[in-house]
Amino acid sequence: MSTRTLSPPLTEPAAVVDGLRHHGYAVLGRAGVAAWSGCAPQALDALAPTWNDLPPDHYLKDGGHYRRRRHSCFVVDGDAVILAPHRAHWQPLEYNALHGGMQRWFEPMAPAVVNAPVWPQLLTAVARTCSALRGTQPWYVEAHPFRIDTTDGIGRPTPEGAHRDGVDLVAVFLVAREGVKGGETRVFEADGPSGQRFTLSEPWSLLLLDDRRVIHESTPIQPLTTGGHRDTLVLTCRSGGFQGDAV
Repeated sequence: MSTRTLSPPLTEPAAVVDGLRHHGYAVLGRAGVAAWSGCAPQALDALAPTWNDLPPDHYLKDGGHYRRRRHSCFVVDGDAVILAPHRAHWQPLEYNALHGGMQRWFEPMAPAVVNAPVWPQLLTAVARTCSALRGTQPWYVEAHPFRIDTTDGIGRPTPEGAHRDGVDLVAVFLVAREGVKGGETRVFEADGPSGQRFTLSEPWSLLLLDDRRVIHESTPIQPLTTGGHRDTLVLTCRSGGFQGDAV
């Protein structure tokens, strides 16, 4: 696995919605995220230590021990951000052939994150972009902080392969990347031949995806140093309710 990486095709913050409309995705660097969201980079950096306290994911069907995560849900309506009652994460098999159809109960997100002033700023920025794309409405947001490590010699950010999530918008923030190679992001048209590949490496850089139009995956990581890992925050926005509400 080569250590050579391809730089992401960065989008200007003012062009994020146009990028989503024309290409199905947009990528922002750290400075772009600050301008787009109004979140000070230092305030986002202050959240990063909480990734050191993510519980293991006990639901991995490939038998791996490389993923740690938490999960919480929010309803974002304009500037109002409401923490929803804790619930299972559920996806249908059509979107996640490996782990779909299961009610997966993960530990909720740490209070140090949820109660931080920057947290509602981040969620409203994502929801605001979703409203610009789909129309103003409440958004049902699931938040997933992940750590993929190299405990098994290899870590798989997307063990289900290239996929959609069954939502309206997906936001993938790269929080940290330490001592690993691999972890290349790949975005493909859901109904066409075009694709893009690059590696997110800058803390608090961001990939936004129109989940109706593109599929995505990240390639496995391998260690360059002991304790190598890749930390991300994934936020998904869905209209009408959370996945699994009718299950």
